[in-house]
Amino acid sequence: MSDASRRLSLRLSRQEMILILITMIWGGTFLVVHRAVQYSGPFFFVGLRFATAALLLAFFFRRYLAAMTLTEIKAGSLIGVAIAGGYGLQTWGMQTISSSQSAFLTALYVPVVPLLQWLFLRRPPGLMAWLGILLAFSGLMLVAGPQEGRISLNAGEIATLLSTLAIAAEIILISRYAGKVDIRRVTLIQLAVASLCAFCFMVPNGESIPTLSLPLLFSALGLGAASALIQVTMNWAQRSVSPTRATVIYAGEPVWAGVVGRVAGERLPAAALLGGALIVCGVIVSELRFKRKKAEQPVTTPLE
Repeated sequence: MSDASRRLSLRLSRQEMILILITMIWGGTFLVVHRAVQYSGPFFFVGLRFATAALLLAFFFRRYLAAMTLTEIKAGSLIGVAIAGGYGLQTWGMQTISSSQSAFLTALYVPVVPLLQWLFLRRPPGLMAWLGILLAFSGLMLVAGPQEGRISLNAGEIATLLSTLAIAAEIILISRYAGKVDIRRVTLIQLAVASLCAFCFMVPNGESIPTLSLPLLFSALGLGAASALIQVTMNWAQRSVSPTRATVIYAGEPVWAGVVGRVAGERLPAAALLGGALIVCGVIVSELRFKRKKAEQPVTTPLE
């Protein structure tokens, strides 16, 4: 009986297996973005990517759009601005850092969320959140390549770290409006607003519209479809997958990004790999809860 129970505990549900597959796809998108910015400015590419995703969702969800409410427009717009800032800065950063570095640094959004909740919502982090933050910060020091006892960050790493604040803000906003809006309409609005904002960000960044080459178009179309698929699948799967188990699965995203990057020829030093492992551990630990605590709040992940 004991052996059977152990075997049962290791089994994955259909939803969890699909989330693992989605996380693998999600991790692979970092390398695609890294290659795509060779053909386009970062904000134009982000705008094109999310415009594609919005058009796809508009086609599939067109019969639900008539019932759109002002609350959904407000929620989708705020979330869309956060998405544009998060993925715009992340993509800008990939001009000077590898896709593997970007993935590990982006994962810091998970331990950043409790800090922002403490700052803006007066909800202090719990013990496990603090431990996760400590592990993640230790990992950051290794990924960033400390020199002579100090952290040495280049422009791409700084931009990626700033992107985690926007992604964390996106999560908090989604949690605030959860249960008050239709996820199909809000997802469409946030993708459309993210696209519009990204195109607007081209002006201060000094970008011009690039030549629409086949690699650029295929990358934007592929990532647009992936963004739509990932978001819809996560919303479906997390109805039956607990927040902690989902977060553990999502923590594999930078690992898969690192695997894909290594296959493509990227090489991170041993210290950076150890730092990436600490960041992943920090992500997992920050989402653990003691059994005596109340039921967990739903975890919402950013679009990718």
